[in-house]
Amino acid sequence: MKLILLRHAKSDWSDPAKDDRDRPLNERGRKAARKIGDWLKSRHHLPDLTLCSDAVRTRETLAGLDLPEAETEFRPDLYQAEAGTILDIAHERNAGCVLIVAHNPGIGAAAAEACATPPADPDFARYPTGACTVIDVPDGLPGRCLDFTTPRAP
Repeated sequence: MKLILLRHAKSDWSDPAKDDRDRPLNERGRKAARKIGDWLKSRHHLPDLTLCSDAVRTRETLAGLDLPEAETEFRPDLYQAEAGTILDIAHERNAGCVLIVAHNPGIGAAAAEACATPPADPDFARYPTGACTVIDVPDGLPGRCLDFTTPRAP
């Protein structure tokens, strides 16, 4: 299985009264989502199955990727999920390529746990908004890191 772990893009904090789950992306986040989607398409990392937190910012990140249509599930259990939960959810389903769109710190910790050897990129450790790791997981974890990027990467 190929596993893609994506942290949602930059969200909008302009309304402090808005519930965290309901925060949308800001303009920078919308641009970042498009950039990550273009990167995934150019590298041929296209999911057969997408599992996405049900938060507004993760849904908007997924929509902004503009990837070819794939089976998609919006999952409340991915909202603020811990690494173990994220990785368990990834392995619940049998798919060739699974994309998970979720939140830090869980998604970054899941990426670190899933990679036998982390990428040399210093952004990997902090897993900023829009960070995306692609991992080959043929026989279970940890797997081999195939690719990593952030929206600010060249």
